[in-house]
Amino acid sequence: MQILKTIRIIRQMMSLTREQGKTIGLVPTMGALHEGHLSLIAKAKNECDVVVVSIFVNPTQFGAGEDFDRYPRDFEKDRLLLERSEVDYLFYPSTEEIYPVGEMIEFKLPSDLLDWGCAKSRPGHFEGVVRVCAKLFNIITPHKVYFGQKDYQQAVIVKSLISDLDFGIEMKICPTVREVDGLAMSSRNRGLSREGREKAKMIYKALQARDSSILDGLDVEYWEERDGVLLIAVKIDGVRLIDNIVL
Repeated sequence: MQILKTIRIIRQMMSLTREQGKTIGLVPTMGALHEGHLSLIAKAKNECDVVVVSIFVNPTQFGAGEDFDRYPRDFEKDRLLLERSEVDYLFYPSTEEIYPVGEMIEFKLPSDLLDWGCAKSRPGHFEGVVRVCAKLFNIITPHKVYFGQKDYQQAVIVKSLISDLDFGIEMKICPTVREVDGLAMSSRNRGLSREGREKAKMIYKALQARDSSILDGLDVEYWEERDGVLLIAVKIDGVRLIDNIVL
């Protein structure tokens, strides 16, 4: 696996890959990798000639008071997991590499993408997501890109981005990977206490039962249905957990 840290070098490598007629699969991540990420990588490897994983904790998608500074980072563990998964390239840029200037072009998303789910309580979050995705898509020029169903609203918005800006990328939305007790795998799960972890397993049980009363006593941010998908966000131990289930 080659670790590339600059836009100039990865563009050169991706240009060469395309000239060779090979297909490129991209798995964008913020690191703190787990089995959910590895399942995306496995699917990309099965479908593409070359797999690129990006690790970049994107500051523009975190609002004031959110957990940007506390977001888990473990580069050496991530590197070992990616090597074992036989990833071809790891794109690991600095913040200065991705955002070299202070003022950036702003994205304005349509209201029908923002009047539900996480967008209602995280203003500016998805604008930051599409900004970094647009940059990664332009830098890496993948043929296919892989996201998880757990981040359902993100997947919907990124799919709209790809379509609206004519990136010509095939988007793959892959099933949520869960712990044995049903908790959706997430990098943020690391922030849960033992007691909090016990509470968190009730999220999937409530979704399966279609019964929000199972979560009585917990800090439920939202419980809502959108286009045949039941979505939830809960805060436990100050950790914000999201999940969903297709009805």
